[in-house]
Amino acid sequence: MTAFQKRSDYLPFSKPTIGDEEIAEVADSMRSGWLTTGPKTQRFAEAFKNYIGCKYAVPLNSATAGLHVAYIAAGARPFDEIVTSAMTFASTANTILHAGAKPVLADIEVETLNVSPDTLKAVFSPATRIIVPVHFAGLPCDMDPILKLARERNAIVIEDAAHAVGAQYKGRKIGTIGDMTVFSFHPNKNMTTGEGGMVAGNDEQYREQLELLSFHGMNKNAWKRFSATGTPHYAIDIPGFKYNMLDIQAAIGLHQLVKIDAFNRRRAELVKRYYEAFSGIEELGLTKKPSYEHLHAWHLFAPLVRSEKLKIDRDGFMQALKELNIGTGVHYRAVHMHPLYEKLGFRRGQFPKAEYVSDRIVSLPLFPSMTEKDQEDVIAAVKQVIAKNLNK
Repeated sequence: MTAFQKRSDYLPFSKPTIGDEEIAEVADSMRSGWLTTGPKTQRFAEAFKNYIGCKYAVPLNSATAGLHVAYIAAGARPFDEIVTSAMTFASTANTILHAGAKPVLADIEVETLNVSPDTLKAVFSPATRIIVPVHFAGLPCDMDPILKLARERNAIVIEDAAHAVGAQYKGRKIGTIGDMTVFSFHPNKNMTTGEGGMVAGNDEQYREQLELLSFHGMNKNAWKRFSATGTPHYAIDIPGFKYNMLDIQAAIGLHQLVKIDAFNRRRAELVKRYYEAFSGIEELGLTKKPSYEHLHAWHLFAPLVRSEKLKIDRDGFMQALKELNIGTGVHYRAVHMHPLYEKLGFRRGQFPKAEYVSDRIVSLPLFPSMTEKDQEDVIAAVKQVIAKNLNK
């Protein structure tokens, strides 16, 4: 094998794909003087609702904010338990604490990196009020049996779809299945608004609470109060938060949403090439397709570095790639292995599959504007690092 030479430029693991349309729309917002929540935010919410095929979509400044208000809208109370994956970004669990409830973690399936009905059932208790399946890397969880479990136990399902814009489960778009679904538009996600999030759903009973909670508890259409058709008077109905999306964010989202399916198709093409290149390398663990019908959004391509077969661990693998100018990410450190959750009584050994993954997972570069040459560099660098560090 010809030695791979260090790239002349650094290849990040993720990069937003921003076009002239987004830039022009943001400039239009800035020239209009309407920077905060306004008509473009409303247009974006309507367009997102139509794209998903759900009855409402509430825009916010982040998916973290979306999770927080969704838990509260679902009626989370002190001493209620909210069950989620041990393998997710910490905000999924942090917001449970913000809502005053108790986070309960479920182990995952190593083959998919998702929770399953069985792993969720194992941690259910009479205090379980909400289930939060996380569609890890854009792969939908097996939702039908999860919904059945929730209905049997009188629990609410709030999907963490931060990775899953455009994903489908059995022909249904994620965002039309659970009681509420939370999406992220962070710059490294499949589509972006700079920062931003959305809560989508079909049950209108939650919509008003979500809208009130997202903007100070101010009554409906408060954003219009400084427009020609509005009134400067307002009323606070509940103690809400300052979680509203801005028009300059929505301006980006309006054009990203038009492109999301093309973005996801390009991601799938790149992932197919990764699988073809790495499927015979036993030192890399690749996720497997579940048996149920689904459309993967491929937010991340995150294999496992099987350090037991190498002279280096995952972090050593990442450092070796960095020295070749190949960027990587870690998604994620298991929730219970953070100091905060150790203080709450969680310990290593409780969720062995999540821990196995947490110690080995690495995100390799994946974004729509990646060229074939970029990907060839990643593949060559990965193969070289593995070949130099075989545990023989």
